Amino acid sequence: MRRVLLRVFFVVALPAVLLVAWWFASDGSTDIYWPPLRTILTTFPDVWTGERLREDVLPSLLRLSAGYACAAVAGVALGTVIGSYRRVRAACEPVLEFLRAVPPPVLVPVIMLFAGIGDTMKIAVIAIGCVWPILLNTVEGVRAVDSVMSETARSYGITGTARLRHVVLRSASPQIFAGLRQALSIGIILMVISEMTASSNGIGFTIVQFQRTFAIPDMWTGILVLGLLGFLLSVVFQLVERRVLGWYHGQRDASRRSS
Repeated sequence: MRRVLLRVFFVVALPAVLLVAWWFASDGSTDIYWPPLRTILTTFPDVWTGERLREDVLPSLLRLSAGYACAAVAGVALGTVIGSYRRVRAACEPVLEFLRAVPPPVLVPVIMLFAGIGDTMKIAVIAIGCVWPILLNTVEGVRAVDSVMSETARSYGITGTARLRHVVLRSASPQIFAGLRQALSIGIILMVISEMTASSNGIGFTIVQFQRTFAIPDMWTGILVLGLLGFLLSVVFQLVERRVLGWYHGQRDASRRSS
């Protein structure tokens, strides 16, 4: 119980300190672009009603989920193939480095030419931006599979799909989840950027509309929504990671206790 309380304290302490600092730093502010925090918090429930959550937050989450899922499937699948075969990796590496260096927001106008300005464009932008950390971490994770483990599996007749699932992907899963974690934050950023261009709903669209109409406190509430959304998605991701990688964390904790 004490350990749980300590973890909760460390999670809550820094955000609480930052909010208190923000409260006092902005208290009495007359700058239109820097409203007091109490004004932002008072405005929050009036802006983010149930209707706005359905019309703006839900579509954003659906686009993020679709783009992120596409990136995860493509990144893990391609990364496994590239990481498993040395010749394929040597042939693809220059192209991957070139494409990775292109910032995804730059591709928004290009994608709009082919996919239009609807949800397809936004999902494509998110997927293209999220796929690189997943792909590259998967490649490195597959490359790092213990050769002794691979030979042992082969000697016991574990080949094909069984070897891929129980040896390769299991050994590479910590690295894959590291890429998935990086891709999640990138996906949130690209979700907002894609909605700021030729959109009619979404969190990014709403924040831009508030900014253009000089509803500055409302704009700040949108920024708070993005922060809360990122925090909640991070918590969900950690729960999933803990469940999937329970064997890995248990093994690491055991090695720490033994040392």
